[in-house]
Amino acid sequence: EVRSAAVDAGAALARRYVRDAHADAGNVGADAFQEIGRGDRFVLVESWRDQSSLQAHEMAAHTLEFRRQLDAIHRSPNDQRITHGFSIDPRKAPGAPGALYVVTHVDVPVAQRQQAEALLGLFASGSRGAHGNVRYDVYQQLGRRSNHFEVFAIWSGQGAFNAYQDSPTWLKFRSQLAPLEGALYDQRLYRRLDAG
Repeated sequence: EVRSAAVDAGAALARRYVRDAHADAGNVGADAFQEIGRGDRFVLVESWRDQSSLQAHEMAAHTLEFRRQLDAIHRSPNDQRITHGFSIDPRKAPGAPGALYVVTHVDVPVAQRQQAEALLGLFASGSRGAHGNVRYDVYQQLGRRSNHFEVFAIWSGQGAFNAYQDSPTWLKFRSQLAPLEGALYDQRLYRRLDAG
């Protein structure tokens, strides 16, 4: 999240970070997204071949410079979440014009983790067959925060996403997840930043 006067600078910084990450050894993918309706918020989604590749990237001069420049314009500190793939969509999903990117944080108490895992896994499998769904992945945080999940979904557009949220499948999922939640269901809509 950057300051209001720094939105363009934040977007440029995110684009440059992605280009630099792509050039690092062990990078499997990196993309930058800007929140719809709250253009001062960005999310970076990265995949790395292994822990050592990520560590090398974290110590690279360009990554340290990115953090230095971000510190000068941010509104709140960088929130980095290290995860592993819990339920990964096998489909290849290149970005498409007009696509809607949805990032959701699901937080449950530790005692509810296994129930949440079962529910999120089942829902991910079902969502991949929904009209307009391009990709649906669930990631789980590592270590002591394994009761926290990040859901990353791509929809063909806002209309497809809205229709799915009104479907019986979605409504059933939300009613089953609600009693397990330890925090509000944090769902945000994004557009992908082009490479610029």
